[in-house]
Amino acid sequence: MHISAEALSMRLADHSSFTLLDVRKLQALKSAGDRVLPGAQWLDPALWLDWKDSVPGDKPVVVYCAHGQEISQALTTALNVMGRDVACLTGGYGAWVGAGLPTQTLTRVPVGTPSPAGA
Repeated sequence: MHISAEALSMRLADHSSFTLLDVRKLQALKSAGDRVLPGAQWLDPALWLDWKDSVPGDKPVVVYCAHGQEISQALTTALNVMGRDVACLTGGYGAWVGAGLPTQTLTRVPVGTPSPAGA
């Protein structure tokens, strides 16, 4: 299942209950200045086997990657097979930003980011 940037924007405006997952590679997240869609949680797609069971099964989930292709589509399929109600953002982060929709700075350090020396 897919959802357009416009439809997702309306769901956010309606304060619908769903989980929004950013599954871009760390490099793509960093090159976007750590910007994510409003309310999104970033999860490292390379570690999906570690976090897949924590994806809520009691409400819909929307996932997106940089372009809405391989990563988000593969994870959407895998999570749907697990019984989750998951949709993929058509065109990914690029379509969202291209439509002039808002982003926010990621509010916590992404999992998999190296800690500063001595920390």
